[in-house]
Amino acid sequence: MDVEETALPGIGLRHDFQLRSGARLGVVSRRGGKREVIVYDPDDPDRVSLSLKLSAEESDVLAELLGAPRMVEKLTAVADAFAGLVGEQLPIPPGSPYAGRPLGDTRARTRTGASIVAVVRRGEVFASPRPDFLFAEGDVVVVVGTPENTAEVAALLREG
Repeated sequence: MDVEETALPGIGLRHDFQLRSGARLGVVSRRGGKREVIVYDPDDPDRVSLSLKLSAEESDVLAELLGAPRMVEKLTAVADAFAGLVGEQLPIPPGSPYAGRPLGDTRARTRTGASIVAVVRRGEVFASPRPDFLFAEGDVVVVVGTPENTAEVAALLREG
């Protein structure tokens, strides 16, 4: 699906895409975290027919409702396709030695054989995080591997 990104100077970013039904949908991401979901007029693509303004908290809830469960569904499908693999959601607990440190410092794949495939933070999904991605307390790390090596990642995130 093609997503068009448009910079809105002084406001933020707008992302638009076309639904299978033919309708166009957009999300304006304003500085400070507020979002606006917009539906374009089917007869005039430059005219907005519906606009829903969301607070930062409402945006987080919507992102969680749409994003995190979908990512887990995809990981579950991968696990089903590859017998013996599981997808686990592991928290960065308070006091974790990796809170505030980059993912690469864990060396999780090298040390355990499991792969960190996403991080969920306050409802926002960061798929395929880079080694320089900084963990924060409360993040949920999505790990794929065997039950044994995902358990090793859980211990690693708790104890170092």
